[in-house]
Amino acid sequence: MCDTFVALSNSTKDNSVIFGKNSDRPQNEVQLITHVSRRRHSKGEELHCTYISVPQVSETFEVLLSQPWWIWGAEMGVNEHGVAIGNEAVYSHEPLRSIGLLGMDILRLGLERGKTAMNALTVMTELLENFHQGGGCAYNDSSWTYHNSYIIADPMEAYVLETVGDWWIAERVKDVRSISNEISIRGKGDLRREGIIQYAIKKGYCKDDNFDFASTFTGSNISEEPSPYSRGGKSTILLRENKEKITPKLMMEFLREHDAGICMHGGFESTGSQVSHLRKGKKSIHWFTGSTLPCLSLYKPYTFPIEDQRVFELGPHSKINPEWFWCKHTSSIASFKGWGMGSERKNYLKKLETVENEIISEVDEIMLNENNFSVKDFENKIKSINSNSWEKSIELINL
Repeated sequence: MCDTFVALSNSTKDNSVIFGKNSDRPQNEVQLITHVSRRRHSKGEELHCTYISVPQVSETFEVLLSQPWWIWGAEMGVNEHGVAIGNEAVYSHEPLRSIGLLGMDILRLGLERGKTAMNALTVMTELLENFHQGGGCAYNDSSWTYHNSYIIADPMEAYVLETVGDWWIAERVKDVRSISNEISIRGKGDLRREGIIQYAIKKGYCKDDNFDFASTFTGSNISEEPSPYSRGGKSTILLRENKEKITPKLMMEFLREHDAGICMHGGFESTGSQVSHLRKGKKSIHWFTGSTLPCLSLYKPYTFPIEDQRVFELGPHSKINPEWFWCKHTSSIASFKGWGMGSERKNYLKKLETVENEIISEVDEIMLNENNFSVKDFENKIKSINSNSWEKSIELINL
């Protein structure tokens, strides 16, 4: 259960591309901000992902991830070239494999190997066709499996990629787009795996003249109008109503929405959140919570290279460390995760808003005056704010 958003340069306040995602997972599944350095690899090297191995490539890029503690892959992340990807669980009448690449593995591979959004899409679809998707998607639970959809964005463009089994289809984003836990590409898309229409006709899913990916592979009638009561519908409405006004801060507000449950509470919970401010020709800024429930979390800014910014040891891990910030934050907010506005919760939220607004203002001021700084000075200023934001996050949970 997740929601992923993107707004292209024709729909944002400063003509950047802004990406956002909440990762909705089992509420006790720790999600860590982790880092992969740029690396060169030996010819013939094999890479072991969560369940299976694939051939390694000669070079992989520097990547920042929001990573469930027990897997090789990630729920969302961004690379040094400004490619940001988020995935969703989606369901179809196509069968699922018991083993393969997790959708989250495919996401990380796309980030490590994709220099642009289009490049990442090609990497991901080739991996899907050659190595398949499959395997249990929860810790020690092989029964929870799903197909995957993605938003893949860079500072120039974005794509929606949706998959069912080994089949895939993609759509170029024109202005704003969101995806939730349902197949959403209508018609024949802009790109698709060769043979998908013929396959659907052969299976009896459709006839040649009425291939519509969403309805064909779910067997459902799809409404043309977004519903404000569903997460997918609400996210579409928020984006459309705010065209040309969208900023990173506004994207954070979208991800904290509760009426439709975009900020999800309960047995499944928004266990991590990311907003990426993708700027053409300039340093991009990436905001991660590194903690559960964006409504009760502080977004912390990062910029590449990631050196000297706070990250946690790269997974997968064999066990949960109760000293991780994610665990301490979860324990701290346990008494006011509900909807009541007791004095303790009210005090926490007021302090959180004040601190986050100050941090966003500091970053905005640096970007406004970035022509007066060297690239290295810009990076160092963001790194200083990253350090301060982590200190403030720790102070918040110790109030």
